[in-house]
Amino acid sequence: MKIGPDEFRIRYGEWSSTPGDDFGAFLIPGPCGRDLRVIASPGDAIEGIPWEHVSVSLPTRCPNWEEMDFIKRLFWDDEEAVMQLHPPRSKWINNHPYCLHLWRPTKQEIPLPPEIAVGILGLEVKP
Repeated sequence: MKIGPDEFRIRYGEWSSTPGDDFGAFLIPGPCGRDLRVIASPGDAIEGIPWEHVSVSLPTRCPNWEEMDFIKRLFWDDEEAVMQLHPPRSKWINNHPYCLHLWRPTKQEIPLPPEIAVGILGLEVKP
């Protein structure tokens, strides 16, 4: 996990961290013109939890696909698989109505579906 761009790290107040830390809170200008509130943790290095985690929130709506992909690419390499996870409803913990999360386990690979279940090779839409 790459820990995000230090120039957007929150350095004062309750969510502050020091440049170069393995965790932190960030206010990152997003690709859709809104500042994205981001909290990142490498898991193992700080909490002993074998999951890397990044949360992304906005004040009045959930982040969209373009914003989540933008943050994924800031914090992980293009060839690393990460996931948005929908746990059983009985396990939900919601601390913010407009927050989405990205996760990557550190001790195992994320299983991926076969390509045919994702789309048809050769018919990709180019951005």
